Amino acid sequence: MPEAITDVAGILLGHAHDIARGSGVTVLRFPGGAAGAADIRGEAAGTRQMDSLLRPHPALRMHALVFAGGSAFGLDAAAGVMRCLEEAGEGFPTPAGVVPIVPTAVIYDLGFGDPSFRPTAEMGYAAAFAASAAPPERGSVGAGAGATVGKVLGMGRAMKGGFGTACEEEGGVRVGACAVVNAFGDVVDPGTGMWIAGARSEDGRGPAGTEGLFRAGFRREPFAPGNTTLAVVATADLLSRDELSGVARMAHGALLRAIRPVHTPMDGDLVVAISTGVTGRKGNVMQTAVLGACALERAIVDGVRSAAGTPAVPSVKDLQEGGGTRD
Repeated sequence: MPEAITDVAGILLGHAHDIARGSGVTVLRFPGGAAGAADIRGEAAGTRQMDSLLRPHPALRMHALVFAGGSAFGLDAAAGVMRCLEEAGEGFPTPAGVVPIVPTAVIYDLGFGDPSFRPTAEMGYAAAFAASAAPPERGSVGAGAGATVGKVLGMGRAMKGGFGTACEEEGGVRVGACAVVNAFGDVVDPGTGMWIAGARSEDGRGPAGTEGLFRAGFRREPFAPGNTTLAVVATADLLSRDELSGVARMAHGALLRAIRPVHTPMDGDLVVAISTGVTGRKGNVMQTAVLGACALERAIVDGVRSAAGTPAVPSVKDLQEGGGTRD
């Protein structure tokens, strides 16, 4: 039974992180290259070379995708990934050698651990070098090491986010997803709407209800752009750049169902849709989009359920052990 994005042929994944200092890097590596398209809905995105996935680009395929903590400082991790790929001969061929195409996006996690610590090029290299098709670690790992959710009432009432992954299969078609869940809003069960993780009540054991606060006219100034959910949906079937743009756009429905509120001015939410084309079979756009959105919903929930909390920022597991969740 497929359970992770690495169950999609042509995708390798690796993490590097410093758990004690609260940040890290996650690298998706595509040894044969991959077509991709991005759809950015949040207003506070931090990216590098993501333009190659937003409009026509001479390099029709990318070679890795990097998610990192550290806010804009974390974009430096891409340099190490590029060095690793160059050493392996993976990249866009030019007369002077290969140039790896490595789109990168970051989350703001400086308020969680050591604010002076940022993912480095060396961490990017380590994550790319370690990338494999094995089931990846989940939770407070890689770019999810410093992720948190539900920050409307400040970090003291937030909960731990993290990295999650899932895979859906139907009729021999397999679509995987992964997400770094660092949302401003609360994470809910997509099927029932019940609260899973996010801003907590005064006693710290139940939901404060972020959407309800805003419905009642809650204001808090200033709001810091310290959030962002980064997500991927991937298929091994062949899809064009335009088709992948549609898949990425539709996959945002998973964020709408699992995170409330989402796409806020305080988030840099984005989805990247990927086609490795390893099967050589022409993909079905609608099937890919529907399976991808289902997988992404599960990946978002997996990211918070798998996270490891701290005394200051508890996880879902911590509240369950204390009898504090309602889901």
